[in-house]
Amino acid sequence: MLAVGTAPSFVEVDYRPLTRSDVVEGQETLRARFQAEGYLYFPRALDASTVEPVLRDMLSVLGPHIRWDDSAGSPILAGEPFFESDPLWDRLYPKVQALESLHRLFHRCEVQRLMELVAGPDVFVYPMKMARVAAPRKLGFETPPHQDAFSHHAGPTMAGIWIALHDADEAMGRLTILPGSHAGGVRPVFQAQGVGGVQCEIYPGETLWHVSDVTAGDVIIFHSQTVHRAQPNVDKQRVRLSVDTRFCDYGAPVFSTNLEPHHAWRIPELDWEYVYRDWHARDLCYYWQDYPGLF
Repeated sequence: MLAVGTAPSFVEVDYRPLTRSDVVEGQETLRARFQAEGYLYFPRALDASTVEPVLRDMLSVLGPHIRWDDSAGSPILAGEPFFESDPLWDRLYPKVQALESLHRLFHRCEVQRLMELVAGPDVFVYPMKMARVAAPRKLGFETPPHQDAFSHHAGPTMAGIWIALHDADEAMGRLTILPGSHAGGVRPVFQAQGVGGVQCEIYPGETLWHVSDVTAGDVIIFHSQTVHRAQPNVDKQRVRLSVDTRFCDYGAPVFSTNLEPHHAWRIPELDWEYVYRDWHARDLCYYWQDYPGLF
């Protein structure tokens, strides 16, 4: 249940760069950092050529509203801005969800090896894959501070994995982490404007946030209780596109709604039959049906 009242304000007094990690540091070091800071940031963990097909496919279904611009080096908005749950977004998003490349990216060996660093050798990748479209000129509609433990009804072994599809700087709105915030457990939440519609409480003194410009193929993994949010896209034209999903150690409890396509609960035609109907390969279709840890 949401707390009654207005979401508390928070003051950002200090931005510092994300702590950089590298797989060569070894699992022991990386797990210790994950437990201390609540996230791991792997710059250029994936080749740009690995994420480019997803970016290309997303742009193919987002056009003509969003297109690639060589001079900007990024996607740009070609019309009026829109955000998650707008009528235009609702028309476009099922096409994005049906992209085989979006889902298959998170099952690549190099991506699963990153997940194994925090979840162990037997990883369950949630079937719910998410694509983010952060358009400019929609200030106030960015994702507010929140914890996935609340929104996904998740335990402490669930984690999120976020992948940059192209270079993005401060003006485009970046994923921002409150380091160490996972240690205090699940926080009270309040109704708020923006993606998800809720904001978790930010405690006095929590003024240090970690954030960095990203490049194509950068990966951020974060604890289910780590507070994170999106900065507003204050650019005039450029759009930030990214993708993410959730994962856990195989057998950990997974709430049943996480087995639905993202936003299936509010877009009637968006179901797995719609998502899978034009896929070339069938090996990832319904791979999650026999998962033993549902509740």
